[in-house]
Amino acid sequence: MAMNLRLDTAHEELLESLAKEERRTKTEIVKLAIEERAARADKSARTRAIFARIMEEDAELLDELSK
Repeated sequence: MAMNLRLDTAHEELLESLAKEERRTKTEIVKLAIEERAARADKSARTRAIFARIMEEDAELLDELSK
């Protein structure tokens, strides 16, 4: 699927610089950025879920430790 990406001059220059440094196309750089952002979001969601489970399962212990 094709799409247009409108960037200001600073971001266009940054994208071009990254593409040259990594010897990739600008499209590849954008795709990688999207994939990396999605992975971080997924990791954050998993971390929040684990923290919530610990808070629920160990509520009594955490309460005692806070005293």
